[in-house]
Amino acid sequence: MDDVKMLSVGIDIGTSTSQVIFSHLYVENTAGFFSVPSVEIKKKEILYQSRVYETPLKNVNVLDIEAIEEIVGREYRTAKIQPQQVETGAVIITGESARKENAVLVLERLSRFAGDFVVSTAGPDMEAVIAGQGSGAQRYSRLYNQAVANVDIGGGTTNIAVFENGEIRAKGCFDIGGRQIRVSPEGEVLYIGAGAEKVAQMEGLNIKVGAKADKTQLLLLCEKMAGILEDLLEFGGEEDAARELQTPGASDFRLPDKCEIKYVCFSGGVAECIYRHQEEDFAFGDIGILLGRVLGKSKIFRNFQVLEPAETIRATVIGAGAYTTTISGSTIAYTEGIFPLKNIPVLKLEEQEEEDLWCGRGSIKEKIAWFLQQSDSENLVLALRGKIDPEYEKLKDMAERTADVLNENLKGSRPAIIIIEKDLAKVFGQIVRRRVKQARPVLVIDQVHVENNNYVDFGRPIMDGLVVPVIVKTLILG
Repeated sequence: MDDVKMLSVGIDIGTSTSQVIFSHLYVENTAGFFSVPSVEIKKKEILYQSRVYETPLKNVNVLDIEAIEEIVGREYRTAKIQPQQVETGAVIITGESARKENAVLVLERLSRFAGDFVVSTAGPDMEAVIAGQGSGAQRYSRLYNQAVANVDIGGGTTNIAVFENGEIRAKGCFDIGGRQIRVSPEGEVLYIGAGAEKVAQMEGLNIKVGAKADKTQLLLLCEKMAGILEDLLEFGGEEDAARELQTPGASDFRLPDKCEIKYVCFSGGVAECIYRHQEEDFAFGDIGILLGRVLGKSKIFRNFQVLEPAETIRATVIGAGAYTTTISGSTIAYTEGIFPLKNIPVLKLEEQEEEDLWCGRGSIKEKIAWFLQQSDSENLVLALRGKIDPEYEKLKDMAERTADVLNENLKGSRPAIIIIEKDLAKVFGQIVRRRVKQARPVLVIDQVHVENNNYVDFGRPIMDGLVVPVIVKTLILG
């Protein structure tokens, strides 16, 4: 079986900057000739990177959709790539841009424009993880079996993701960034973000829109922001100030027991000002340079080993283009012709609920009906953990009970979609297919991890139908 090369795009619409990147993802069967296929994305190759654009705004609350579309269209033309050629990838809207009034519309229009299986995604948790992947922090943690924190400091927010041996161990997002205060060329304060306003109140600083920018006061504000990040990395988010600045929709940043951060990596636009000296205080019309200088002299550099990342300002867009796609297991079951499927919300059963189903007890009929109503969706992904080598009769009973409850709750011919973490999808899916209504398509895949509050996109099967490309994402806006 030949390996497959997929063309992927990453489009990042951030608080301060926007970028486009095209990559090739190389999907390979890593199993031996007589083994069950094991398909993975083994290599990522960047083909084209756009320049870094300032994110177009109509006003402080509204993104300029037409200008953003023009930028993306121009980059497609420059790269000589047609939207129909793109097979996977993501449009990700990050930082304060995700809170703009028309953020949802921007995502919808760009994802339709950019390619058939380019997904729209937002949410601080996902941004934290893919920035850490794009910067190289995740790879470093896997190579050296250490805990590495990636601190991605953009215009409006700072995302922190802690990786240990390649696995995500903690994540969070805070309203700390270089564009939290904007300054005019004449030195006048033009804008104060919610995070900066809270920090100013904490420190008793007098910073007001329309007033002259006082460098001394702005440095004090930056020092407080840096101090909050120091405490997060050292103590794991116990400080009240950190909780005050937590971005809406972000996970609580909590370090697990025995997870001690050894290395710190900075990415994002402010990271450029940490690793490389900038002469002018307000060269970018904000406090990013001041914040970078303060962080460069902070305790973080004394208490941790600070790595220089593979990417700084491009970490998120590289993550969006090269790391958002994953591959299902190879023993799966699906009905032909149902792909692609987009924006299907995930219902993951609690461990006890799933155990009750395996033991023939209880029902999840009411929970599924409630979830469909709450998510305002006509479908869902039912997520199960599964069991290792269950007895066939137990597996058959579980699959039939699952098929019955989906039949009762899904209208018409909506597909029955199930993700199982353990390697059970083929047999489970065959039983479900026999049990559901004849008109109802079925998709059962395994070896993909999802959680509640995730949404899933499924691409068309590749490698002669052996595996399905999957993107797991969050959609938190406003």
